Amino acid sequence: MTVHVSPTAVDSDHFLNAHQSKDVLRFITCGSVDDGKSTLIGRLLHDTSQLFDDQLAALRRDSRKHGTQGGAIDFALLVDGLAAEREQGITIDVAYRFFSTEKRTFIVADTPGHEQYTRNMATGASTADLAILLVDARKGISRQSRRHSLILSMLGIRQVILAINKMDLVGWSQDRYKAITQEYAAFAGELGFSRIVGVPLSALSGDNVVRRYAGASWYKGPTLLQQLEATAPHDSSSSAPFRLPVQWVNRPNSSFRGYAGMVSAGSVSVGDRVRVAPSGVEAGVTGIVTYDGALERAASGQSVTVLLSEDVDVSRGDMLVASAAPPIVGSRLRARLFWTGQGPLQVGDELHLKLATATAIARIDAIHHRIDPDTGATQATSSLTANDIADIILVLDRPLAFDPYLVSRETGSFILIDRNSLDTVGIGLVLGPQAADGAP
Repeated sequence: MTVHVSPTAVDSDHFLNAHQSKDVLRFITCGSVDDGKSTLIGRLLHDTSQLFDDQLAALRRDSRKHGTQGGAIDFALLVDGLAAEREQGITIDVAYRFFSTEKRTFIVADTPGHEQYTRNMATGASTADLAILLVDARKGISRQSRRHSLILSMLGIRQVILAINKMDLVGWSQDRYKAITQEYAAFAGELGFSRIVGVPLSALSGDNVVRRYAGASWYKGPTLLQQLEATAPHDSSSSAPFRLPVQWVNRPNSSFRGYAGMVSAGSVSVGDRVRVAPSGVEAGVTGIVTYDGALERAASGQSVTVLLSEDVDVSRGDMLVASAAPPIVGSRLRARLFWTGQGPLQVGDELHLKLATATAIARIDAIHHRIDPDTGATQATSSLTANDIADIILVLDRPLAFDPYLVSRETGSFILIDRNSLDTVGIGLVLGPQAADGAP
């Protein structure tokens, strides 16, 4: 019997295989209100041919309905999906979009510019490799530009593309572009960024976004998309020590017991020695199982079930870790907190804390100081209000395993949850353990 294989199927398989082999760059857009963040993302999606015909038709229809760009397409409507966003012309929620080129796959977060949505911006930045900071060429570096830059630095983002937008409205002035990039470089010099590059562009017209604009012959650098394609992702998780927060105990029958979760950092191989944290019990890895079969090795980002050589006590919330490089285990920790609750936070308040797959009750033991998000200066305070950033001490009702945030985002970050409303009211970054006597 002859089997005929559809050429379309072959092409689809080839496309999927090629797509899966690309690396992924996660980035955010941030900046002040009306600097053009949503328009820029919409333009990237359109000019990299990521839109289907029906999406484009709907975009044209919505653009005519809202009339924000006269008769032209309003690319911001591709990202601003909430009714309130479209009515007000502002971004409120974090919108995640996906697009791909021949060289790379991208996941982009469009974050709000309004100060009252700073918590949303911090959420979008927490998983990003890079930030695009948009600046209106007419207005220059603003208060929100500085605020967002400081938050990016706190969250460990080290690569920034300074996108000078609306250059068409200043006549593509080279002097204006230089003045803004020099001002930002002077401000950001102490924020710890490893790479800052500038790109002059117009998100509305698409000039220097995907295609080069010939009218600005003085600019010899790459387009925004070329910069994104050339940027190396920040991936410390692959070289970090092995960490696997246990999601659940996999026991389909009496003869099989495995511990399932996603490898958040490092790698593990059959034969490795691992430790259960926080208990400290050790065992050997006898097998690594996935839905598709057994593996000899699993690395960061893979969801697996790990089998151990001994029948040790492991449950959800525990962490399988490298024996030679275990995490910190403790019930007192220093943290930088982004408070998002509508009510105040005070010393003595108790909340639920979720770190990786573990949960605990956390008491606010001390608020060391509030950090001014515009200047980075510290201010003494006894309570926090919405959008405050502060360094605090937490005391947990049981020991947990954790790493400092700058060592591992996945095992060094947590959220705080109100015990009554169950709302998420805080985003925390672990700075390190805290001794009982108050010494770091």
